[in-house]
Formats: sequence, C-alpha cells, structure tokens
Amino acid sequence: LDMFNGQRADIDAKNGTIDSAKIVKTDIECSNGVIHVIDTVILPKTDTLLETAASAGSFNTLAAAIEAAGLTDALNGDGPFTVFAPTDEAFAKLPAGTVETLLKPENLDTLKSILLYHVVEGRVYSDDALNAKSAKTLQGSKLSIIKSESGVQVNDAKVLATDIDASNGVIHVLDSVIIPTDG
Repeated sequence: LDMFNGQRADIDAKNGTIDSAKIVKTDIECSNGVIHVIDTVILPKTDTLLETAASAGSFNTLAAAIEAAGLTDALNGDGPFTVFAPTDEAFAKLPAGTVETLLKPENLDTLKSILLYHVVEGRVYSDDALNAKSAKTLQGSKLSIIKSESGVQVNDAKVLATDIDASNGVIHVLDSVIIPTDG
C-alpha cells in the first residue's frame, strides 16, 4: 500500500495486519474516504538509505566505496533514490584486488561511475521495476530488469531482497556488483 510519504506499508490480509499493526475494524465510510482502524501507530522509516544499509551489517564494502567516491552526502540527501545494493559477498566475488584498485585516488571516477550505475532516481519498488523492464541509472546507462525461472535479475545480478524502505528511497539487494558496459 503506497503511503502519502512515498513509502509502502505491507498488508497481510491473512493475518489482518498492516506493517506491525493489527487491523481492528475496516470500511468505516466517511464523506471524504474510508477509515480502517488499527491498534498501533505506524511510523515511517526515518533512517536514510545509507543508515538502513549500515544497520543491515552486510553492506560494509558498499558503504566504504560510497564514502571513498564522495557520494555519502548525496545518498543521505532528500532523494528519493532506488539503490540496487550489492552485498559484501557480491564485492568479494570480484577478481582479487579489484576493490582495492577502485579505492585508489586515481580510480575514483571509475568507482563513482560503477556506484552510480547502481542508483536510480525516484522510489522504484520491485513491481514497478519489473513492469518497466529497465531503468536509467544516475550513471547515465540503463539497467535491464527481468523475471526468469531463477528469480528476478538486474542485468546479470540476482535480486536477493526487495523493497527495503528508507526515508529517502528504497533498497533492492543484489548478489553481484553490476558494471556498466560502456565503461
């Protein structure tokens, strides 16, 4: 369910909940809408994309790369952004020495390009991404987003988790680092 602030609340009809709140009563009609009563106040996410990723504990390499590339302020800003976030294990799959090489000052433009290839402007949830089939990144190139028998993929990376809300966007977790084909 899309909320007014752009974030989503998850409805579980089987258990009668919305996010962590139990739905107590439904369909109270008013002159300007409908009210559904819940037993708990639902609070929006207040952590930024980077704070949300940091609290997960599996994006340390991504956080270090974002800091080295000078993108911390941008990704902690208003946004909204969608981040296709490679895990630490995804970075570990790169050839030995790749991350260390990219973190060198002379390679920061390349690092920044790779990182911006993982970011899309706007809050793009998984259903919207699948319907669009592609997304233009802040790096300038497009990502391919497909659903196959093996699951959802962004380019050649498998999507491990989707729709992780943050105050300034949404995160989708990838099992691989995606590299722009044009450099």
